[in-house]
Parts: sequence; C-alpha cells; structure tokens
Amino acid sequence: MKLATLRNGTIDGQLAIVSTDLSRFTQASAIAPTLQDALDRWDEVSTPLSALSVKLNKGDISGKPFDASMTMSPLPRAYQWIDASAYMSHLERVRTAVGSKDAELQTARPIMYQGGSDTLLGAHDDIVVPDDELAVDFEAELAVILGPVSMGANAEEAEQAIRLITICNDVSLRRLVADDLQGGFGFFHAKPSSSFGPIVATPDEFGAAWDGKKLTGKLQSRVNGVLYGQPSTHIDMLFDFPQLIAEAARTRNLSAGTILGSGTVANTHDEILPIGSDGIGFSCIVEARTAEKAKNEKATTPFLKQSDKVAIRFLAEDGTFPIGEISQTVTVLED
Repeated sequence: MKLATLRNGTIDGQLAIVSTDLSRFTQASAIAPTLQDALDRWDEVSTPLSALSVKLNKGDISGKPFDASMTMSPLPRAYQWIDASAYMSHLERVRTAVGSKDAELQTARPIMYQGGSDTLLGAHDDIVVPDDELAVDFEAELAVILGPVSMGANAEEAEQAIRLITICNDVSLRRLVADDLQGGFGFFHAKPSSSFGPIVATPDEFGAAWDGKKLTGKLQSRVNGVLYGQPSTHIDMLFDFPQLIAEAARTRNLSAGTILGSGTVANTHDEILPIGSDGIGFSCIVEARTAEKAKNEKATTPFLKQSDKVAIRFLAEDGTFPIGEISQTVTVLED
C-alpha cells in the first residue's frame, strides 16, 4: 500500500491511503489518525489499512484526486532521523572536500549521523536557508521508516523492521561542514531540515525490485529542469538497509517511526556535468564539483541560490515513478 500525510491544520497531519497510480486518495483516519500512530500499532492496523488500499485500487471507493502539494513530510516530526553513507563512491568523491577527513572513509562499518527530526519538510516545501552564500546543496537518497528494533539486532532481524520506503533530500550547507566537523561534535549547523517524498510505500509495492535489502531502480535529480544525475540505487551500495539498521541499533533500541537514510546515492564513473539522457551523473552538487576539479582543475557547477528548483524522484525499471517526486525551491530567509 501507499500512504501519505495530508495537511489538515495540525502539526502531524492526517493519514491517507493513495492509489497505486498516485491519482486518488482516501482518508485513513478512522483506522489511524497519523502515520506515527499507524507505526506504533502496525500489527493492529496494517491489515485494515491494506484492505482499504485494495478497495481504493479496485474502485470500490471512488476517493478524491491526489495532489502531492497537499502532503506534509510523511512524519512531520519523527522520533529519530539517522542518515548513513552506504555508497562508497560518494565518500570517495567528497573525502577531499573542505571539512572531510580520510579517516571517515570506512568500508568495515558504515558511518552515520543523527540529524534533527523535529521539523521535517514535505516534498513541496521550500528549502529555507539564512543565506544562499552558504553553498546550499541537495543530497538525493532513499530512506526507510522502521518499526521497533531491539539493541543488538542482527541484519536478519533488522530486515523485518522495514515498514515503508520513500525518497529524501538531505539538504547540506557545505560552507558550514568544516566548522561542524572540526569544531564540534559533528554535523549540526551544516544540516538544516531534510525533506521527504510525498508517498511512502510498503516494500511489496515494488515487487521484485525490492529484495529485502536493496531497491533496484534509479534516483533522478534535476536542478532547474536540468538532469544532474540518475545513479542506480542497487549498484555500489556497499552496506544494504538491514546492515545499516543493525549498525544503528548496535548500542540502542530504535523506536517505531525511526527514519534511516541510505546516504547520497552514487555510482562509480568518470563523467562530469552536463550529462546526457543516458548518463549517470550525481546526486549532489559537491560530487559534481569534485569531479570537475579532478578533470579540469576547476569546479564550475554552482551551488544552489535563491529561487533555484530541485526535483528528486525514484525511477522504476518500468519507467514509472511509484513514490512521487520531491520538488522544492530555495528561499532565503527574509530579515
């Protein structure tokens, strides 16, 4: 089934079921008022939610037209947001960037950070920054939303906790990375609110593309309508989702509603921007700039500025976009 959180004037929004083709929705508040409530009572409500989804898709319920701009973040405020770095080619490209350290390039154990989760952005919310001279960057990722995970869970146990899958834009302010990493405890000011896709889907919605560990497809990113990247999500993923979850639970329990990101999706290649329609490209600007420096000794791709538009969507092998699109505009906070 596919779910969304709709704006209704409350801080946590209203849970809705969305049709497989994303054309219609029906409210699910009679079963669970919010997505967090559904996750807290998953064993109780997943079956009736699934039954409602079947009725909507069969046409037994007419539903209402679905518009992604009506959505909030699936979890507008989450108990926990953890971002990992599963794609080594991303780390390899950015390890020479300002503030990065070679020691952070780890292949034995995934690195991760705990981000702010009290004000997560919806797919169509603006990226509001205090200053667009801070090297504003997008980072296109996949993310999973979890049920409870016990401390010390192994990968097999962690796999069973994956409830929902979506996309993410982990916004970064690159000029603040060095200060955060060298003068503090880790990412803080360099990581404003992340945004998430309009749709979350149960793993079965992806069919054979989801093998319980990785999702097969491409993650497309565009800036002002120009294709920046479409790396394959299943290629070069050194740590799969169950491994990431198990690492996150190494010293703590994870509560239902924990969100875990894959890190910036990246494939190994020697391209620079612009790329063609069959190119691989990049899921963040700093990677593109690093590749340009390596090839031409000069970075030319600019970071995001006021009014720039970022779009991110997951492309399935059948050419569809089953979990919708993140579409955001950069806005500088007014004095």
